[in-house]
Amino acid sequence: MKNSFKNAVQALPDFLRAMLCLLPESVTKDVTEIRIRACRPLVLTAGEKTYFLSRTGVHSRLPSAPFVPSAGQLADCVAALCDYSVYSRQNEICEGFITLRGGSRAGVCGTAVIDGGRITNVKNISSVNLRIAHEIPDCSKSVLERVSPENGVLLCGAPCSGKTTVLRDMARVLSRGTRVSLIDSRGELAAVFRGEPQNDVGFCDVLDGYSRRDGFEIAVRCMSPEIVMCDEIGADDIPSILGAGLSGAAVIATAHCRGKDEFRKKEGMMKLIESGIFESVVFLGTDEHVGQVQNVVSAEELRA
Repeated sequence: MKNSFKNAVQALPDFLRAMLCLLPESVTKDVTEIRIRACRPLVLTAGEKTYFLSRTGVHSRLPSAPFVPSAGQLADCVAALCDYSVYSRQNEICEGFITLRGGSRAGVCGTAVIDGGRITNVKNISSVNLRIAHEIPDCSKSVLERVSPENGVLLCGAPCSGKTTVLRDMARVLSRGTRVSLIDSRGELAAVFRGEPQNDVGFCDVLDGYSRRDGFEIAVRCMSPEIVMCDEIGADDIPSILGAGLSGAAVIATAHCRGKDEFRKKEGMMKLIESGIFESVVFLGTDEHVGQVQNVVSAEELRA
């Protein structure tokens, strides 16, 4: 059984962990997600394959007697994932996730409690998606061979194209000889647990849980970075990124975008290209090409 799978399921309550630990390595080695929904069959995702759990093992098709967690069992899962201190993890839950020892994360869905336009609590949690941490050392090599990190790089791709995994490895490699500040707004890069990064991000200074706006400001003002890195930027982050660029720090980030034509339609992204923040835009593949460089486009080409 793959260690990352083992580590992740250790955070689950005994009744579920016992079932999952009996699964063959031929299945668990590729599992990326375990979806636990109240009163619905438990589902495992392994690449493009879907498996259903039953008392007798896993099945590629829905079995006649699948394992169906009750609402009470799902509540037990949430409590276990929070080390039986749900209140202490409330801020994370309001952001939609729980960070686990070892680097895995559990996404949570339920009924949002809104106060003053902000989510202040999530009650009646109905779904948990345990995402298995997968680090791939040196997966950024093909990117680093084709770009100049000190001149700014934007990694683009569709969801599940490996952007975060590649960015994390770039942080690990570049921080060996460069001052790197890593803004980890949602805990997906370093997966800090009780102050300690669970993922290998090298010698980065990690700003865990900071908004990108606050993270950029504090990094530039206090950490004297040569490179500032962050995940999944959007239009709201443009002023902060421009400010970091003006300070002299290079920016390496990721964004959702499938290709050059789609990129040119994004006014905010083109504003960053016009500003000179990013010299190179790297597009990653999907499906069997996850994490692989499909195309590298210069800022000059995008402006043309």
